[in-house]
Amino acid sequence: MAASNITMGLVDTPLADISKPMFTIDNVLFTVEDNILNVLLVKRAAPPFNGCWSLPGGFIDVKLDSNVQAAAMRKLQQKTGLTPSYLEQLEVFSGKDRDPRGYSISLAFFALVAFEQVASHINTVEQARWWPLADLANIDLAFDHKQIIDKAYQRLKQKALYSMLPVFCLPNAFTVSQLKSVIETIIGKEIQRKSLMRRIEASDMFTLTEQKIASGGRQAQLYKLKDGVDITLYDRNLSI
Repeated sequence: MAASNITMGLVDTPLADISKPMFTIDNVLFTVEDNILNVLLVKRAAPPFNGCWSLPGGFIDVKLDSNVQAAAMRKLQQKTGLTPSYLEQLEVFSGKDRDPRGYSISLAFFALVAFEQVASHINTVEQARWWPLADLANIDLAFDHKQIIDKAYQRLKQKALYSMLPVFCLPNAFTVSQLKSVIETIIGKEIQRKSLMRRIEASDMFTLTEQKIASGGRQAQLYKLKDGVDITLYDRNLSI
């Protein structure tokens, strides 16, 4: 009897008949500067979408990258000069129409970071810069990167309402007013200061320093994030 191609009810497909999809990484990094929410983009200097803006990312190198996180960090360093302290997995995006070169799968990461200058260190990128999120409708974005940014922004807003993530784009020492302003910039509406104070006190994430700075005609105390703390999650929406 001829050997069967059916194993445990599944039909085996010869590997030669399988078209391998491309696997890439995309990074969505946000920052707040001067009460404006920005996203980090790079201007492509190679096809496809030569001359268009895109998220910093690219192909995994099996010889260089120990895992997908390492690939994400390597691409960020090469294309923007930025090395964030953390990256969070966002979502997997896939499809045959995402990339003109063929079927592609991309694992997207996102993070909120403190503002710093960026610059490309690779010849496939012409320029790296922070773009105001509100301006993205006026520029040409490559691939499906507008969709990925939209998904990341929705995740960021939820994190801002249910966690202390916004503290990661503040200076090492900051005031309650600065934290309040960052949260309001991210979610697009005002929050109550007393609600934020209760959250700060309940989180046990911060140390009240002895330093003060002038703020609105008075002296405001400075807070610092404790070493090694996790981002506290809350059951209740901060805007309620």
